[in-house]
Amino acid sequence: MPISMNLPSLRAKWEEVRLLYPWYKEMTGDNKSFNWEDVPLLTQDRLLPYYESDEKAVPLDWNVYRTSGTSGNKRKAIYYDASDEDAYIQYKKEMFAELLKNYEVSRALSDMGTGHAEATAVQIFEELGLACESVPFGLPAAAHLIRIAEYQPDVLYTMPSLLDGMLRVAPADFNWGVQCVILVGEPAPPAWRQRVAERLGITERDVMDTLGSIEIGTIAYYDRSIERYVVMDGIIAEGVEPAEAGLPDVELPAGEQLLVLTSLVRRRFPALRFVTYDVVRDLRVEERDGKRMTTFDAIVKRVGPELKHGEKISIYDIENAIFKHVRQAVVKVLVNGNKLQVNITTADDLNEDVRTAIRDELHSTIPAIGAMIRGGLLEQMDVLFLGKDTDSATPEGTGKKPIKQKKLFVQQGSEGRDHG
Repeated sequence: MPISMNLPSLRAKWEEVRLLYPWYKEMTGDNKSFNWEDVPLLTQDRLLPYYESDEKAVPLDWNVYRTSGTSGNKRKAIYYDASDEDAYIQYKKEMFAELLKNYEVSRALSDMGTGHAEATAVQIFEELGLACESVPFGLPAAAHLIRIAEYQPDVLYTMPSLLDGMLRVAPADFNWGVQCVILVGEPAPPAWRQRVAERLGITERDVMDTLGSIEIGTIAYYDRSIERYVVMDGIIAEGVEPAEAGLPDVELPAGEQLLVLTSLVRRRFPALRFVTYDVVRDLRVEERDGKRMTTFDAIVKRVGPELKHGEKISIYDIENAIFKHVRQAVVKVLVNGNKLQVNITTADDLNEDVRTAIRDELHSTIPAIGAMIRGGLLEQMDVLFLGKDTDSATPEGTGKKPIKQKKLFVQQGSEGRDHG
């Protein structure tokens, strides 16, 4: 929704944040006049007082969720009080009700690993009238398949990386039995969703994508009728250039911007022009059925001061190019110095024509990579095709596999941000 239509609500939000967070009031000064253009972008650096707040001072009845840490490897604590939790659950209920309105479903299975989405999934589905169970994240992938076979859910709520793990070990004739899948957590490009649907015996329309942030909560869902993501009511989404957020060296293609979010309901996080560092493609306001809404084509990658070359790599575009030619694969992208390597682990029997088509697709559909190669920033891309028994879950020397596997690794001592 346009900023101009929300100025009274945004002024109230600004006053609320200044009242709740003394460090924010100090940062913005004593000027009580409200001017949206003067409201600062909440970058990572400006949020340090929040992340470094004393946990001992937090009321015991608040929920604490943790996310990836800073360069010092300290995990960030994000707080939700009862009001925030109620709003989060209500938003998810509205979104799930919209996604499931054309389905006759009675059972849902939550397979979410850990985190805020996992902690609230059972309650949300049950309040929508569905029976719901949650799969413990520590079980091996085969045990997750056993639980699906036994419980026979109509709805599977999971993350793309976890679903990839189950697909890798599932027999070709495994009966998934689900009517639909709801995803959250990582990029799920159209070609990947199509391949997943084929494996699960459903249509691509039945693989539904949602987006959220541990800081903000529910952000958007993919609307099949317009083939775009729709931002939830109560969320103000803006697109800004990287230089405005303190990243002058980051350049984005035309039509791509950094996603900045304001939540009119979130309280225990200063959700006022929060810089997500996600790159959003074709963000715009449009009118549909007499209602103005904010929509976008996709979130394609994440940028930030710790990524170096990785900030230019779009996992979304890489996966979408590969899954046009491959039914199932594990895709890992490694940036080592100025060398880019794409590892594709697949059980598919790919002849040389298909491999050539994949290489050509990667070069032609991802202009940023081609430009970096031509400009000498990256050497010629290596595309490696690995057999299904090859352990490519982590770069050499990193040790055990994480539950939520990375898809982008920036090596030589830099800290790659997890895109998957």
